[in-house]
Amino acid sequence: MDIRAGIIVIAIFSVVAAYFVVQAGIKNYQTARKISFYSLRKRYNRNSIYLFLFSIFLLYFAYWLPTSGEQIVYQVFPPSPTPSLTPTITLTPTITLSPTITLTPTQTITPAVSDTPTLTPTPFLPLAIEALFAGPVTPNPDAVFTSIQFSTEFDGVNPVNPRTSFELPIETIYGGFDYNNTLPGVQWSALWYRNRELVCYETEPWRNEWGTGGIGGYTECSSPIGGWLPGQYEVVIFMGYDWKTVGRFSVLDRLETETPTSTSTPEITATP
Repeated sequence: MDIRAGIIVIAIFSVVAAYFVVQAGIKNYQTARKISFYSLRKRYNRNSIYLFLFSIFLLYFAYWLPTSGEQIVYQVFPPSPTPSLTPTITLTPTITLSPTITLTPTQTITPAVSDTPTLTPTPFLPLAIEALFAGPVTPNPDAVFTSIQFSTEFDGVNPVNPRTSFELPIETIYGGFDYNNTLPGVQWSALWYRNRELVCYETEPWRNEWGTGGIGGYTECSSPIGGWLPGQYEVVIFMGYDWKTVGRFSVLDRLETETPTSTSTPEITATP
């Protein structure tokens, strides 16, 4: 391959790369429109602008290289004369065909009913939450969390009168748990879902003061997206990318109490 052919190949690759960069920018922008959190949406929009600018640079580079850049390349790598090749005559051996044995395919019976069990969905971290990670994501594989207990009050150690259903109005719900074999610094996350939609979250590196085991761990949510609404809620706790425990509760609408109404009984006056 000579220098000019190499320049043309690089220019073509630049155009193809610009196409994929534009696609990535469009996908990043579409993802930003689906994010409810302003700071994340702003970050995704900024990344989309950077990708679009980079694609413009690649297109300009693909145009500039064959037109003006080729002369610069020749100054750095001057072309050298290539010797002409003298063709030589080579003898091509003939191929002798030998008969092959054709095997008769056998029929495989496929059972109509499969005994393979179906799998339940495994909790996973959304990309918007992963973008907020500030600590290591490799937890201790022996880290364990107890089941989550929910309450509207927390005494600093345990939820007060834990329940699995709550009635509106609600200000804050706490999810309490105990833990063991945790590593300080590893990113941990608590995701709150309502009817499988993320409405509240917290994520940060595991603090040193929390230690590697203890009681009184909790996560709380006081301002879910859209406020507290009736529905089925689920809280998933992760250490790094590994989910450790899941808790569920339901929120019921306010129960209306009937106000008793008084009925007047007519008095009958007997006239003699």
